[in-house]
Amino acid sequence: MRVFVTGATGWIGSATVDELLGAGHEVAGLARSDAGAAALEGKGAVAVRGNLDDLDSLRRGAGESDAVVHLANKHDWANPSDNDRTERAAVEAMLETLAGSERPFAIANGISGLVRGRAALESDPSPAVGPGSDRGGSENLALDYASRGVRSMAVRFAPSVHGAGDWGFVTWLAEAARRSGVSGYLGDGSAQWSAVHRTDAARLIRIGLESAPAGVRLHAVAEESVPTRAIAEALAEALGLPTASIGPAEADAHFGVVGTFFGLDMHASSAYTRELLSWKPAGPTLIEDILSGAYSGA
Repeated sequence: MRVFVTGATGWIGSATVDELLGAGHEVAGLARSDAGAAALEGKGAVAVRGNLDDLDSLRRGAGESDAVVHLANKHDWANPSDNDRTERAAVEAMLETLAGSERPFAIANGISGLVRGRAALESDPSPAVGPGSDRGGSENLALDYASRGVRSMAVRFAPSVHGAGDWGFVTWLAEAARRSGVSGYLGDGSAQWSAVHRTDAARLIRIGLESAPAGVRLHAVAEESVPTRAIAEALAEALGLPTASIGPAEADAHFGVVGTFFGLDMHASSAYTRELLSWKPAGPTLIEDILSGAYSGA
């Protein structure tokens, strides 16, 4: 297949490009810059110049490919409503291009906010419905196109997609620990996070494109529940720092923006995904990655 990947130079996207190329697929990646285009072409992929606001580039990339993986997001925390509008328009442009073709379309989402009090399941629908909702309701929009001739699927990622070079939540926690001299956790540290190594996440995307039926939700989750205190303690050991419970009043000052998430249960099951696609995560665990020094750099 020729696969069009948005977010192709990002943390998950770059691993996905490598996975697809390694499996013998052709890749066309969306590139916003000369550096991004060069990185893709250096791997043997084709660079499609454009961005999420350039709907013509998205239509062209989707129209010239056999499958689409949508991983890009503007992540404009200061303008969430603009971010949501952009996401909705971008996804709709690609889906309209694919409508009636039965080609696969994989859309990224997270597991946070799906349910409370238990692990999220693949059968749990996203509560974000409609243009004014989180991410423009793009997951539900994509799955709706399963009835319009698109083999669409949602790939929901654990809050920690980890590995050496990660720039996500755990990196922010490590930076907060180095800055303050303490590896902190909120409250008693009993909040639960799921985790997946990025190579396992990339392999799930590739398997999904190749064989997942239309309309499914897939969970890129290798470890269902990692206590946040265990994450903080592993960072403390790796960084040579003490651990401490951080109270709600100090959370913003200590953690920064990641403090909003670190006290939340963000965990999910992937039992259905594993059974459906025979996906077997094989990468190191989050704690193993932390203790190996993946987050110890200055």
